[in-house]
Amino acid sequence: MDKLKIQEQASEDEGKSRRLSSPMNPAFMTSAPGKVIVYGEHAVVHGKAAMAAAISLRSYMHVTTLSKSRRDISLIFPDIELNHSWNIDELPWSTFAHPSKKKTYYSLVTTLDPHLSEAMQPHLANVSPEMKGERRKVHQAAASAFLYLFLSLGSQAFPGCVYTLRSTLPISAGLGSSASISVCISSALLLQIRALSGPHPDQPSEEAKTQIERINRWAFVAEMCIHGNPSGVDNTVATNGRAVLFKREDYTKPPKVLPLRNFPELPLLLVNTRQSRSTATEVAKVAALKTAYPEVTDLILSAIDQVTESAHELLTSSGFTPEDAATTEKLGSLMNINHGLLVSLGVSHPKLERIKELVESVGAGYTKLTGAGGGGSAITLLKPGLSAGKLADLESRLDAEDFERFETTLGGEGVGVLWPALLRGKEIDLKGFLAAEGEQAIEMLVGADKHEEGRAWKFWKVAEED
Repeated sequence: MDKLKIQEQASEDEGKSRRLSSPMNPAFMTSAPGKVIVYGEHAVVHGKAAMAAAISLRSYMHVTTLSKSRRDISLIFPDIELNHSWNIDELPWSTFAHPSKKKTYYSLVTTLDPHLSEAMQPHLANVSPEMKGERRKVHQAAASAFLYLFLSLGSQAFPGCVYTLRSTLPISAGLGSSASISVCISSALLLQIRALSGPHPDQPSEEAKTQIERINRWAFVAEMCIHGNPSGVDNTVATNGRAVLFKREDYTKPPKVLPLRNFPELPLLLVNTRQSRSTATEVAKVAALKTAYPEVTDLILSAIDQVTESAHELLTSSGFTPEDAATTEKLGSLMNINHGLLVSLGVSHPKLERIKELVESVGAGYTKLTGAGGGGSAITLLKPGLSAGKLADLESRLDAEDFERFETTLGGEGVGVLWPALLRGKEIDLKGFLAAEGEQAIEMLVGADKHEEGRAWKFWKVAEED
């Protein structure tokens, strides 16, 4: 189904929802950021620490609750041309509601139940049958994550709803787009079952912390549906925002997460190679290297871990000043070292090396791959005081070689809620949400452009000392 048909169908659905929606359940929105791994990718898979930070590119979910006469749920994701509906009463509730299977909203789920996954398969088989290859896999993965959470957290008494996703994040670029979407889904469903209160200004820090963890746990479940064996770092930073130091040594236990809530907003140039890659393939490549050369590979992974710890010490030191050129140079040098170690693991790509070469040719900043590598994206920490001329020169060179670039910042907010979906005294309706074209239009519509009305969005806040 092409994007035009999706919008036509969605407009029809939206018309029905506006006529039949319940005034007691106004449309609302959730949002979560993408992320970059600043230090520690691949090492984190092997029990080492990684530092990941939120970026200002985000995903948004719009939720419309329908009247009691509507017994269907729809998942609309026009950016990937996905539009699918399920009849609520035909879903496999008996399997998910079994006492030995049913999880509570506060459960810690570390593995997917194969019986539950199997019970969903007939309801996923007809998702985007006209799609082929990788595109259909993306649709199936998104639908699987949504349906697993919907069945786990909901019940047959759940009202009909339209769930619509938009994202300003490029997909399959190592920027945590799936985790951002997973956090949107998790927070939306938890809000609907009243498992979350707030966020609100007077919310106790400990309560906010508990609710952030609740969102994160179910986002991780969605990530397992998509990736099989994710580290958990992507959904953790998409939920918490700012930055986190993350380590998972035992997959049967929660990871060790140290939020870095004073992480500064640093200027970043993010460049997408447009080279598709598989996280699983790159992770397997490092695992094979470790099997063949265990001592050498362990030394490289330990060196990456030390780079991460050194960056953490610098960022949390009393004398840290983001605007200071010497401080930026230290962070940048650690990024260069980290990139070199990842190259030695064989997870770079000629396009990533070309981006690094172009950045260094104009002296714009410090560049490394981010995420799994093998393609995906590179990040550049821009030098303080970089002239507009030098930045324009770099951007023109990147454009000439068909790289996709984004000027963004590190260290933004985590999961957010707009309830009701109302800005500037006007409802953000489904039709307008679908009609927004491109990153700027979406951000203007949802108030993420840092204007005064953007403050209508609420974010869970946890005190630094916690």
